[in-house]
Amino acid sequence: MWSTSYDILIVGAGIAGSALAHALSAAAVSRSRPLRICLLERSLAEPDRIVGELLQPGGIMALKKLGLETCVEDIDAVPTYGYCILLNGTPVHIPYPDGHEGRAFHHGRFIQALRAKAKEAICVEVVEATVSELIECPLTGRALGVRATRKEEGAVEKEAFFGDLTIVADGCFSNFRSQVMGKAALPLDVKGHFVGLVLEDAALPIPKHGTVALMEDGLALLYQIGTHDTRILVDVKNPVPADLKNYILTKVVPALPASLHLPAQKAIENDRLRRMPNSFLPPAKQGTVTKEGVILLGDSWNMRHPLTGGGMMVAFNDVVLLRDMLLDVNDLADWKEISQLLHRWHWARKPLASTVNILSVALYDLFSAHDPLLDVLRTGCFKYFELGGNCVNGPVSLLAGIEQDPVLLFRHFFTVAFYAIWVLFTHPRRVGEVDGKPVYARPRPDEYPFLAFKSLQVFWTACIVFMPLMFSEVRY
Repeated sequence: MWSTSYDILIVGAGIAGSALAHALSAAAVSRSRPLRICLLERSLAEPDRIVGELLQPGGIMALKKLGLETCVEDIDAVPTYGYCILLNGTPVHIPYPDGHEGRAFHHGRFIQALRAKAKEAICVEVVEATVSELIECPLTGRALGVRATRKEEGAVEKEAFFGDLTIVADGCFSNFRSQVMGKAALPLDVKGHFVGLVLEDAALPIPKHGTVALMEDGLALLYQIGTHDTRILVDVKNPVPADLKNYILTKVVPALPASLHLPAQKAIENDRLRRMPNSFLPPAKQGTVTKEGVILLGDSWNMRHPLTGGGMMVAFNDVVLLRDMLLDVNDLADWKEISQLLHRWHWARKPLASTVNILSVALYDLFSAHDPLLDVLRTGCFKYFELGGNCVNGPVSLLAGIEQDPVLLFRHFFTVAFYAIWVLFTHPRRVGEVDGKPVYARPRPDEYPFLAFKSLQVFWTACIVFMPLMFSEVRY
């Protein structure tokens, strides 16, 4: 049976895998320590996905550190300058601070640009092959490499690829997550689905800004991914409606700005509806009770809600940290040394990864409010953004990866909670309709006792949303 040996095997030529292959090669050569790397990918054809199309400013900064900034060029990428959030037709502008900008693009084009960089890298062999299993030592259980079948005529079945270290970056539907993590594996929490469409020549409320339309029972996220293309992702909770097209036409489209109605209707008629699960997977520590000789990277190990567009940013930041640490390793086959590296890496990535992980799920819980208490927090969050100044700059800097501080996130989240309670007492709320038009009124003094009790419920709800997320990041 055919076999080949490498210093490092990387399974999956997606965001994390392609970036790591290029980054390790470039840095190793600059240090006169070239590494032989094999990058294995089931299909090198351009992928067609509905997520992984928005790269936050923090991701752009990480790309530059990896020498991959040209990957967002010549792919019809669109600069993004912030967000516009819509609640009941009222917009609030949330720009990135200090001239920072992100990029939005077709996912497949960006992946192909990353793969091209990996193919050009010195001592990197890109192999189109389906990895079927890990090769394990029969005595210790340590991963020695993988078996894979090349995608070519007359290929050897289950060819052996050996490596001192195997890195699995095979995405959210990882085939090896459970096997690698063992007893350390954490449950995957699926929080519904995003259903995606591409709108043609759609006019967003604020050009080149992500748009979040908050609706009665969910949200829709829109951003321009090409000169003529705008992606819309519709939040659909479980159980998924049987007739998705009718659901979007009757529940979602009417809640969008009028300028988007016709493009959305055309897309529903002509485009294929595709959906992706919105999953949350905390990052369990690797290296102690996980399988020796192999580590997980990217979505195969840690996922957050895609609402905030932080997944690729976290992956690139992980690659920056892992590249520098791996190049300082004396022996890649020494699992004790790799375990110590994984401990340092796990905590070095926390400032950004924990901030993005917590923010993505907490913001989704608020924005997709499905009960009266969460609706109070959602309204309070929107009103908080309307204050402008640091009430916008602070949260959006965290979302964009410009600031990396879970404690700062804690402060802003609970400031929003207290402000929501203030809004509950002082701002007009809808009390009815006259001639089909909503009527608003401020709370009366005799309602204050009830509102005081409701305020305690709102604060408790905020704690229930935020504290388990914070605990999951500290615990693991």
